Amino acid sequence: MDIGTIIGLVLASAAIVLGIVLGGGSVGAMVDTTSIMVVLVGTLGAIVVAFPLASVLKIHTVILQAIFGSAPDPVQTIKDLVRYAEVARREGILSLENLISEMKDPFIVRGVKMAVDGTDPELIREIMETELEALMDRHAQGKKILDNIARYAPAFGMIGTLLGLVFMLKNMDDPSKIGPGMAVALITTLYGALIANVAASPLSDKLSAKDAEEVLVKTIVISGVMAIQSGDNPRVVESKLTTFLPPKRRDEVSANVAA
Repeated sequence: MDIGTIIGLVLASAAIVLGIVLGGGSVGAMVDTTSIMVVLVGTLGAIVVAFPLASVLKIHTVILQAIFGSAPDPVQTIKDLVRYAEVARREGILSLENLISEMKDPFIVRGVKMAVDGTDPELIREIMETELEALMDRHAQGKKILDNIARYAPAFGMIGTLLGLVFMLKNMDDPSKIGPGMAVALITTLYGALIANVAASPLSDKLSAKDAEEVLVKTIVISGVMAIQSGDNPRVVESKLTTFLPPKRRDEVSANVAA
């Protein structure tokens, strides 16, 4: 679970609720069924038009990934790959088959299995890079859906506002309906802004950050598997893989390996 994402969502929501309360309003007064329907259903309809239905039906998995998903630690990944390189160097690459059961990353397992089976190095790289590209495409599709929700929600909020203003102007002969009508009209704009700026846009940015983290780890794995397959010295493997990290994290890998 990504605690930072949870904290951020809670803080943003709390800031809005406190703003309502401290401003002399009530949370219940900010709830309007008609406005919710216009913004939520309208945005959903636009998303269904813009994207394949199968992708839209999986949007909840994209949101859950942004909130709860986490990429493997690159330092730990490098540490594991260096250890596998040591075993392969000492006992032969076929000995890695005995370690497959303890490998937690399926991507590492796939690469090591191909190396153990004697698959051509170029084919190993091609297969693993193709899988990485497919992962990036899936993440990009999920991010694009969230980006478009952030675009459409404020637009439908404005549509709801315009509808509210039309209805309000039709009741100008009754002054008692002008204030409530204006309030409802503005609430739809608020809903659109909240969906875009509290949920969709931040989650899209978080998904992008997590995608970069996962791509980094998988790129490290590809380089590590190729180095192991070619029989590189474990220290050479470590040197190759730590180039993907900033200097401070490189020192951390060296400390871990030495330990």
